[in-house]
Amino acid sequence: MPLIGYARVSTEDQTPLPQSEALQSAGCAEIFEEHASGGNRARPVLARVLERIGKGDTLVVVRIDRLARSLSHLLEVIERLEGKGAFFRSLQDPIDTASPQGKFTLQVLGAAAEFERALIRERTKAGLASARSKGRVGGNPGLRAKDPEALRKVRLARQDGYMERLNETAQDWVPHVRRLRPDMAWEDVLRIINGPLPHDRHWTQGRLLRAVKAYVRDGFLPAEVLGRAGRRETDDRLPAIVAAIKGADPEITLQAICDRLESMRERTPRGRTSWQPSSVRMLLERAEKLGLL
Repeated sequence: MPLIGYARVSTEDQTPLPQSEALQSAGCAEIFEEHASGGNRARPVLARVLERIGKGDTLVVVRIDRLARSLSHLLEVIERLEGKGAFFRSLQDPIDTASPQGKFTLQVLGAAAEFERALIRERTKAGLASARSKGRVGGNPGLRAKDPEALRKVRLARQDGYMERLNETAQDWVPHVRRLRPDMAWEDVLRIINGPLPHDRHWTQGRLLRAVKAYVRDGFLPAEVLGRAGRRETDDRLPAIVAAIKGADPEITLQAICDRLESMRERTPRGRTSWQPSSVRMLLERAEKLGLL
């Protein structure tokens, strides 16, 4: 069971060496180091690690805060690992999702996070009700007066809030967009992104384009990803999709690719809805000949 280590420090002045040494002592065959803020979910090295990890692998960190600064982000990463059949371990915290005790700890953390959200909602409702009973009118006085400075601040706050929400999901779509655009049409990129995601987290094309444009505007993605996709021969479309799935997870099995294609509702070259590993193997061979792998 391969152990893959992840070490993070916040600034260039800090060194991840102590973390890397601890991870090496724990038996990690590969160790990835990153200089980035823990509050930033769109970390390129972390995204690469999560793409690299395959079934049976274990992501190892020295402490939980090296991976995530919020409980919601931690649970999101662990959910993604579980979706790939991988595990998570923290050396200095009682979490090892490969063990019953670690899974129990994770369930407790999830319940605590939901309880905290419920308390915040109740406190907010109580505060609003108390304010209304005292005759207070909610809202920003500057907005009611249509003050330009107040309007500008609200626009900036909304933009910051939107970017923060995008950062929480960046690992789901940014690596695919960076790798597949503009060589692949948006419709196919969207299907590949949505393939491993639960239905309630699926993207629409309009929402994805808005997110990509925001990342391009702020310099997180190159402007080339918004370029017009080149015309692709019909016979080359399926090999390109299969190559994209394989490129995101080089260790993925033929059967897993079959499952992914079926979840994308992609039909076989003969128009069938059920995929066989032999069909995927044939498409991978064609993708290799086309230089897509």
